[in-house]
Amino acid sequence: MEFNSTILSNVEMSPNYWRIRLTAPAAFAAATPGQFVMVRVGGSIDPLLRRPFAVYDVGSTTKADGTTTVHFEMLYKVVGKGTTLLSRLHGGDSVDILGPLGQGFVFGDDDEEKLLVGGGIGLAPLYLLARELVKRNSPVRLFAGGRSRNDLLCLDEFERLGVDCHTATEDGSHGATGFVTVALNQHLDALAGKKATLYACGPDPMLRAVAKIAADRALPCQVSLEAAMACGVGACLGCVTPGKNHSAHTPDYRCVCAEGPVFESSELKWGASA
Repeated sequence: MEFNSTILSNVEMSPNYWRIRLTAPAAFAAATPGQFVMVRVGGSIDPLLRRPFAVYDVGSTTKADGTTTVHFEMLYKVVGKGTTLLSRLHGGDSVDILGPLGQGFVFGDDDEEKLLVGGGIGLAPLYLLARELVKRNSPVRLFAGGRSRNDLLCLDEFERLGVDCHTATEDGSHGATGFVTVALNQHLDALAGKKATLYACGPDPMLRAVAKIAADRALPCQVSLEAAMACGVGACLGCVTPGKNHSAHTPDYRCVCAEGPVFESSELKWGASA
């Protein structure tokens, strides 16, 4: 869907990290965890391209007259012109939205433990996933990491879902000191071979580390990739990533926006360049 959306709120929740709530058509309520939207953040040709943002949450409000309105939320980090413009918008302003788009997470067996791993803005697509998994009565744990406590977003909301949260920061300002993958490995050791599925979103080095952990332990792992996108629907092929069979002689590319952004980690070739 392409629609004009009204901003309901747009607040800075941590230095350079923002949370925005917007109106949406009723059909948007069917958005699934891991999907994203493409946002046109300005009324001019600069910036020319839309910006992709993960859907953090979807909700609805029923008014006194019985009518129901749908809204959704995104988390974003101010890093360039597009996100700077977005941070300057206020309630009542409007933006053009294309979405929901992409392939989301697959839930797997309800009785196995679900281990969610996120860093910084990579936590954004994991909240809707956690909420759905909790509804399915799956045991859910979140492993959240960042450079400092400023990169650990919305932990209280995960905890209110009943998610057990483990945190680590590189500067030691919150949780363990170091990378959150250390805590993930320690927990997997304690599971002693029990079934678990990993879900991860964040910077590429973290995703590579989580994918290796999953491969070494023969565990299923789904990763949500962050990529610069031009169209969001697979038409331009500007956001491809190497697949597992990729080589100089046999190219194997996966389109992040149309085939992803969520992939089985074993379907990708880690460390290769597109």
